[in-house]
Amino acid sequence: MKKLLTTIFAFTVACVTVSAQAQKITGNAEAGAKKVAMCMGCHGIIGYQASFPEIHKVPMIAGQSASYLVSALTQYKGGERKHPTMHAIADTLSEQDIADLAAYYSQLGLKEGDAPPPATAAAPSSRVADLIARDKDNSCTKCHGANFNTPNDGSVPKLAGQHADYLYVALKSYKVQNRMQIGRAHPVMGSQAKKFTNSEIKELTSYISALPGDLKTVPESRFHEAK
Repeated sequence: MKKLLTTIFAFTVACVTVSAQAQKITGNAEAGAKKVAMCMGCHGIIGYQASFPEIHKVPMIAGQSASYLVSALTQYKGGERKHPTMHAIADTLSEQDIADLAAYYSQLGLKEGDAPPPATAAAPSSRVADLIARDKDNSCTKCHGANFNTPNDGSVPKLAGQHADYLYVALKSYKVQNRMQIGRAHPVMGSQAKKFTNSEIKELTSYISALPGDLKTVPESRFHEAK
């Protein structure tokens, strides 16, 4: 009897595993193109600025990895990333919507035959180099890549070329605790960000934003004239 129960349990676990794998959601870029109306009002306008929690350019998301975009939107939806506007938007999206939008933006602006950004980043100043390598076992480049454009994991964002003021606000948000509307919950980034003063964060983000990368803002031709 015990052997039979063990067999039944193993079979049940196997079925659940297969079912979960079968239900894995795959994003569709064409479907995502039809769902971007609520996104492009900010992310589709070059130089558009947000005012919360302080004035900064909204991040460039065209060319970002799909896995990271799924992770970010899911965190806004769940509240791990606190941002009233982004939470309200993400909360209206299903898992399929999120996957489709991520698939759309990950390939937006990338053209076949485009030369990829350099695999190595321009040498930082000695001051910035010391900041990057402050924690030798957990340096910035360990996760984001030596050029800040080749993350070691899909859930880690590309940073090269991103707006410096956005990176500054984002990194500071990982240091925030016990606030209702501001902050990001991420154990690794939280511990990393707390090692830097705001002045040091500004130096880091200025360097990273000047690096060549895949990220860009692509105006929606249906609603805005590309310049």
